[in-house]
Amino acid sequence: MSNEIGDWFRSIPFVTRWWFILSIALPLLGRIGILNPYWMLLVWEPFFYRFQIWRPLTALFFFPLSPSSGFHYLLNLYFLYNYSTRLESGTFFGRPADYLFMLGFCWLSLVIIGFLAEIMLLMDLMILSVLYVWCQLNRDQIVQFWFGTQFKAMYLPWVLLAFNMIIRGGGFTDVLGILVGHLYFFLMFKYPQDFGGRRLLSTPQILYNYFPNERGTVSGFGVAPASRRAQAGGGGGGGGGGGGGYQWGRGNELGGN
Repeated sequence: MSNEIGDWFRSIPFVTRWWFILSIALPLLGRIGILNPYWMLLVWEPFFYRFQIWRPLTALFFFPLSPSSGFHYLLNLYFLYNYSTRLESGTFFGRPADYLFMLGFCWLSLVIIGFLAEIMLLMDLMILSVLYVWCQLNRDQIVQFWFGTQFKAMYLPWVLLAFNMIIRGGGFTDVLGILVGHLYFFLMFKYPQDFGGRRLLSTPQILYNYFPNERGTVSGFGVAPASRRAQAGGGGGGGGGGGGGYQWGRGNELGGN
């Protein structure tokens, strides 16, 4: 059992692995009282006037744990692991610097929005941003939701938005996460391809210095695929990224037979 867990853990791509670890560690440290939960929230006054400069980072990884929020937190971990793994091992395979830049762009955008809109927790928004980017890059892939419903991946963020509005109320923060994901996708993929504009986003060289590519240049990086078709023998497990026994949002491609 321990070997299987270790093998699974080591199979998680590098960037996703650390994001996943910190998203478990900080909520647990806050829950057992080692860290003060208030210290990890995105709050304007202590950040600017008390120089608590760690808050934008901790607000990304921290989530307040309670009996009423536990299920939502576990779903966050599932979506984080599933769709971040798919992006990092798919479009960004062998390019940790490019993936870190994407996450950094979304995170910085959310920090600015968080300060302006007084949003103190960024985990939900960040995960939705990453999920939105994956869904746009795999927009024609069929995903499964609860109760056996199936639809194209391009609709998944909006289905989750509607589901969260019904279950938890609100939905404003979910829209902001989707908008940030769309901003990255538009600037990196859609504007250069569909509008013939120059690429406005590029990974800084310093990230390549610390996180060099793990293989040669990928032909066509930055080009959004029209669709993701099942590879030969893919069957019901297409899309990668595992997902255990969950059926919520698994990007399994149909029509393998």
